[in-house]
Amino acid sequence: MKTRGVFACALLLASLSANSTPEHAPWPGGIGIVPIDADTTQPTVTVNEHQALVVRKDGQWVAVVGIPLDQDAATPLIATISRPGDMDKEIAIRLQPADYRVQHLNVDRKYVDPGPEALERIFAERKIIDGALTSWRARDLDDVGLSAPVPGARSTSFGSRRVFNDQPRSPHKGMDISASSGTPINAPMSGVVTATGDYYFNGNTVIVDHGQGFISLYCHLSEIDVEEGQSVAGGELLGKVGATGRVTGPHLHFATYLNGTAVDPALLLDEP
Repeated sequence: MKTRGVFACALLLASLSANSTPEHAPWPGGIGIVPIDADTTQPTVTVNEHQALVVRKDGQWVAVVGIPLDQDAATPLIATISRPGDMDKEIAIRLQPADYRVQHLNVDRKYVDPGPEALERIFAERKIIDGALTSWRARDLDDVGLSAPVPGARSTSFGSRRVFNDQPRSPHKGMDISASSGTPINAPMSGVVTATGDYYFNGNTVIVDHGQGFISLYCHLSEIDVEEGQSVAGGELLGKVGATGRVTGPHLHFATYLNGTAVDPALLLDEP
């Protein structure tokens, strides 16, 4: 049996102290901050069959929930709170609409109309990437703020509808940070490298698991300086900026994921 509660944005924000990270951003591609209770037992929070990150702030458990980009803003996102021996409780996160722009880009034709051999490669790589982006590793976290992996101007292209060579494609699920080839990329937080590879669209790629379904992704690298399974500390070198894969020039594609869904990295990064 389940009980249900509904939290509006104002109630969520009022329930948290000013030092909580990140802030409540209740829109598709954003982050829902869900205060739970002060019970001594850590709850399990599930959203769309994926476990969500839970931190302890000022004596209270708080869920940090990634909101899918394709979530209908008119429909609340449901988080299920579970503890052994207790009834499940459902909390509905009310959402606001998001207004993402459209980007028109020209790239090599092979990245818009890949042939059969390339498609086979893409599907195989997709399984590896999806597995890394939806992994779960138990770890106590008290904060999810990130330092910038590279210095440089940060684009606002997250969530934008991409049109490559006049053909619509899926929304952009990361942030592009301007940097020249060879610029060092540093881990914005400690974690474990769960995948590296030269992928068709992403080029040279590193994926880092920070714990509790909190994942970061780095694409188009010229060089990879870590190995799968390696533990990295915050600030440690991951690789170098490049222009591999589907790109129009050198830059870092930086993406962040919570409970298996891409969220806007700008909500997690420290101020530039």
